[in-house]
Amino acid sequence: MAGRRAAIKAIDWAAFAERVPPNQRAMFNALKTRSDALSARLAALPEKPPAIDWAHYKAVVAKAGMVDEFQKKFSALKVPEPVDTQTAKIDAQEQEAAKSTAEYVQASKARVAQYEQQLQKLRSMIPFEQMTFEDLHEAFPETKLDMEKYPYWPHKPIADL
Repeated sequence: MAGRRAAIKAIDWAAFAERVPPNQRAMFNALKTRSDALSARLAALPEKPPAIDWAHYKAVVAKAGMVDEFQKKFSALKVPEPVDTQTAKIDAQEQEAAKSTAEYVQASKARVAQYEQQLQKLRSMIPFEQMTFEDLHEAFPETKLDMEKYPYWPHKPIADL
């Protein structure tokens, strides 16, 4: 049992609680309460199950050979330990998620740098209240209407609207 207890991973409930949205706090608290109750029950169990006193049962049970038969069957009984087949898959998913997260963070940093450049451009412009149409078209070329190429309103191709 000690080997099994050592194999159980400890849960960092404080870090887990930080990631729980406010609308799911009740479910999180129920999960933590249930987990704590199960952990307490597991800790209360003895290291090894108590040994069966076969001599006592041989003396008490009236039918001859019944206890010997049960003892033989009990000794032959081997409960297989479940094989862990999911940890490798979970580790692979975790590595993939870490890789995609790193890529996302790198792309986000690139977007932040681009947005900071745009913000710097906007901060260095003259205020909109003081702009003329020429200043506006110079700062934002997409606002300029091409009246020679598209002489009719809206002075842009219909597909661009």
